[in-house]
Amino acid sequence: MITFRHILAAALMLFAMPAFAGETLLYKDGDTTLEGYMVRPDGVTGNAPTILVVHQWKGAGEYERSRADMLAAQGYNAFVIDMYGQGIRPQTPETAGAEAGKYKGDPVLARQRLNAALDFIKTQKGVDTSKIAIIGYCFGGTMALELARSGAEILAAVSFHGGLGSKAPVSKPGVIKASIQIHHGAVDPHVPHEEVHGFTQEMAAAKADWALTMYGDAVHAFTEKEAGNDPSKGAAYNEKADLRSWDATLDFLRAALKP
Repeated sequence: MITFRHILAAALMLFAMPAFAGETLLYKDGDTTLEGYMVRPDGVTGNAPTILVVHQWKGAGEYERSRADMLAAQGYNAFVIDMYGQGIRPQTPETAGAEAGKYKGDPVLARQRLNAALDFIKTQKGVDTSKIAIIGYCFGGTMALELARSGAEILAAVSFHGGLGSKAPVSKPGVIKASIQIHHGAVDPHVPHEEVHGFTQEMAAAKADWALTMYGDAVHAFTEKEAGNDPSKGAAYNEKADLRSWDATLDFLRAALKP
């Protein structure tokens, strides 16, 4: 049950986070150079569980780095991955949609790019390779699910207001290894009820371990303040949904990764 204490604690993490000494790490997918951001928890000795963080449609930026810092405050390594390539950071909805569409429309490419990040992070010092999860926002939520669908050896995948469909859905049991948690705006016009229903049918066929929470009055991008406060536009920040989904995610990750 969400209590005032939970919400206050989440609010403090969101708005009073200490600065972490993150670092830029370059890695490769074939000939493509990718630029990630790695942050490690203070005071943790030995190997720690690691969370991959996937960006929204405009590419990795301050928002994703802030979420990585929040995860580091919980004792995790956090690695913001780069789906697009070094220097590719779309600035308009049109260019962002085109770039994101390359990966949403090509599951083979998307899963290859995601697994390149997973393979890379396993080579890094301080990473417990048996305890890796992935979270993502909007486009990144869709990509987090694609990594799970690829059969990757990860323990958990979390999607915040991401698309739930795939050009290559899983139909056989045993493919998806990760436990899955979905945070979805109940009135998100970008992810209609038909897509949500299709996802639940897919997960049932795959016999996956999954849970979906719908947040009333929440539209797309409900965790992102940059989305503004006008739900009629289809994307808007919703403080209650943001804080509650983050609190639930931390509980989910603790259960899955046992840090």
